[in-house]
Amino acid sequence: MPRQDKYERILDALQTLLENKNLQTISVSEIAQEAGIGKGSIYYYFSSKEAILEALVARSYEKPLETAKNLAGQQNISPFTRMAMIFQACRNISTEFLKSETQSAAGSSEKAFLHQKYISHIIQELKPVLAEIIRQGIAEGTIHFDRPEALAEIVLIVLAVKMDNSLTESPRDEIRDTIAGLVTLLEKGTGNPPGSLNFLNAI
Repeated sequence: MPRQDKYERILDALQTLLENKNLQTISVSEIAQEAGIGKGSIYYYFSSKEAILEALVARSYEKPLETAKNLAGQQNISPFTRMAMIFQACRNISTEFLKSETQSAAGSSEKAFLHQKYISHIIQELKPVLAEIIRQGIAEGTIHFDRPEALAEIVLIVLAVKMDNSLTESPRDEIRDTIAGLVTLLEKGTGNPPGSLNFLNAI
């Protein structure tokens, strides 16, 4: 069996087990049995069950994150349009997260733990991408802000928490209002006139 196939089967096994069991009750032996491989093979690829979970989270959001990174790197597109692409990527990732939540049998405390893993992963992956877009906007003179990494993190935290709507569940109107408030703050914080970034609300 090719090595990459075993790696993917281990992730598939944990994903399947999470549909019916809590993470804390799942053992490495169960993951190996579900994957159809020996327990020792697990440790060739992963140091622990937590490492398998980290890899599963990364795989779950790999496609929308890769799309965001590829689109964001197109410097012929304006910084704010690329920022809108990040907004859309967060929405796509949120859809993936909510789908996995629906399928999971995890309790509320475990879902909170998995949610923290999700937020940490997308902020870690998208923060440098968004910060680079902001730096490019600063260089072009379309963005006026002296802390691109901080601004990128603030934007991503708001998007990650609000768009998946599971950490602090809110009505749709409230989510729209929060995103509109974020856009207003972006306009003021980056020196753009009121209403100039309203197109971000439609993403």
